[in-house]
Amino acid sequence: MSNSAFTHRPRRLRRTPAIRRMVRETRLTPEDLVLPLFIVAGEGVVKPVPSMPGVAQLSIDAALPVARQAFEMGLGGIILFGIPKIKDSIGSDAVDPEGIVQRAIRAIKREVPELWVIADTCLCEYTDHAHCGVLKGHEVDNDATLEILGRAAVSYAEAGVDMVAPSGMMDHMVSAIRAALDRAGHSRIPILSYAVKYASAYYGPFRDAAENTPSFGDRRAYQMDPANRREALREAALDVEQGADWLMVKPGLAYMDILRELRDHFELPLAVYNVSGEYAMIKAAAANGWIDEPRVVLETLTGFKRAGADMILTYHALDAARWLLES
Repeated sequence: MSNSAFTHRPRRLRRTPAIRRMVRETRLTPEDLVLPLFIVAGEGVVKPVPSMPGVAQLSIDAALPVARQAFEMGLGGIILFGIPKIKDSIGSDAVDPEGIVQRAIRAIKREVPELWVIADTCLCEYTDHAHCGVLKGHEVDNDATLEILGRAAVSYAEAGVDMVAPSGMMDHMVSAIRAALDRAGHSRIPILSYAVKYASAYYGPFRDAAENTPSFGDRRAYQMDPANRREALREAALDVEQGADWLMVKPGLAYMDILRELRDHFELPLAVYNVSGEYAMIKAAAANGWIDEPRVVLETLTGFKRAGADMILTYHALDAARWLLES
């Protein structure tokens, strides 16, 4: 065999940990990760979510040490989901200055002022029917919902939130929220839009955590069909036009191609939500000894980063940060 046959040997750059680190193309860090927290009424509440081992509903006082830990471990931030004591047909707690998330924002900002706090901005956790907006018959009234979302975003901003994240897939939700924030003097508050959110079977455990299983039907009339790719680009383009500051794809694992498409087409920062079903599958496999949990988690999160994500919302955030800091 001629010497030319041995000119290219890619394995030369894989031989040792040092050289592998030196040529690594994608780097995952704790600051890439955002931890979701489920906030409930009461005091001293730490209520485990059975379908999501390691995740619990937390009262505000119980959430404070978790928020501090997130900051001390260098996470990019947290995102809050509120489960109010009383729900009604229009999600009134979402706009109440003394609502569960508003009080949580104020408490966390007093405790850890430097921590980046995002508020999920949707009505499904607050309505007694668990749909993402105001109902007209058995359908969500898109335009009536926009007004409430705008009021909720302003309420979160006045409580001290750093960013709002509309997730209901209502048409024109970004422009409505942007206009409401600007009118109220909160033009500095950015919008992280769940621009591309699919009607996914991967959300099952989240419904246990957020107590928001629809009382009838499902959300396929407003969330996207998992079969659609081109529609994702249209949805993202509309949100960019309406003033979104950050775009998100949800879920993650089955939609890596969509994440890559958005990265190739748009210059805004890009997030991905590593959702509850994805988390639960890894936890179940790890509990059975079928996988190496730290390696699988870090490989999965690195895959999101490699596909184009600047931010990863994940229930693995604290564990992943610890594994990264230990490595």
